Amino acid sequence: MFFRFLCVLVCLCPLLLGCDDTTEPLAVGTNVWPGYEPLYLAQTKGLLSQKDVHLVQYPSTSEVIRGFHNGAISAAAVTLDEALLMSANGLPIKIVLVLDSSNGGDVILGQANLARLEDLRGRKVGAEASALGAFVLCRAMELHGLDCRHDLTVVNLEVNEHESAFSAGAVDAVVTFEPVRTRLLAKRARLLFDSREIPNEIIDVMVVRSDVLDQRTDQVRALVKAWFAALDYMASKRADALAIMGQREQLSADEFNEALSGLQIPDRNENLAMIGGEQPTLTQTAPNLVRIMMQHGLLPNAPHIEGLVDPSVLKAASR
Repeated sequence: MFFRFLCVLVCLCPLLLGCDDTTEPLAVGTNVWPGYEPLYLAQTKGLLSQKDVHLVQYPSTSEVIRGFHNGAISAAAVTLDEALLMSANGLPIKIVLVLDSSNGGDVILGQANLARLEDLRGRKVGAEASALGAFVLCRAMELHGLDCRHDLTVVNLEVNEHESAFSAGAVDAVVTFEPVRTRLLAKRARLLFDSREIPNEIIDVMVVRSDVLDQRTDQVRALVKAWFAALDYMASKRADALAIMGQREQLSADEFNEALSGLQIPDRNENLAMIGGEQPTLTQTAPNLVRIMMQHGLLPNAPHIEGLVDPSVLKAASR
């Protein structure tokens, strides 16, 4: 009788409060950005099991962060400045992987009548004010002698609104990124600023909720291993990879290849140097980022950077 009761209890355990059911896939949120496409390439080519990971594409970074905050996803691809903001706002996160760094892929584009960034004084600029756009705008204005809070009018636009608002003339400029960058430049938008002017400041990372990292380490490891498997596939079968990834971004293979030239994707060893070891380069880069964000009112407080990085899964997946 006791044995039968024990069997029933074991079968019902996943349904009872407090029993940990790790069979559901890890929900990972992204927005549209070329640097995140290796995740979807891994899924398409069967390198990432949907039993382990479920990729969720949101229309904008702001919605990715909201989804993370609301518990709809347990991991997210975000920029380092967004990860710092999430931590400062009390979200318990760990950075487990560096996805890419922007080297021209993030831009400020102006209407055809604007020749330089300084021409934005007194103009309307569209930006995703709760995410990376605010940081890029303030840094660009700072470097060119303008004040992002007083010298222009910021119109809050999520990334899925950038192209239509710019094309309709609702804004004089827009802070955006690939693939919108390529499509608007094809419509004769003027390039006023790009992330080559702020090297090593726009870095995309994978963040995971701290408790999820502890409880579902195998799924996070599967995600990291699939990422590097996708990079290997890109290296060995580049034409096929470009066609697959470009189609998802609504770009031709050649356009997507050009878009990739605006970012740098670290390999395993570079990743380990950035978030592992005694002096991870990411923890050396972040303090300057915190200083800049605090200066421009983009952070409510300074998060503890050292506690944000967890290289354990990356190290295990790289063996």
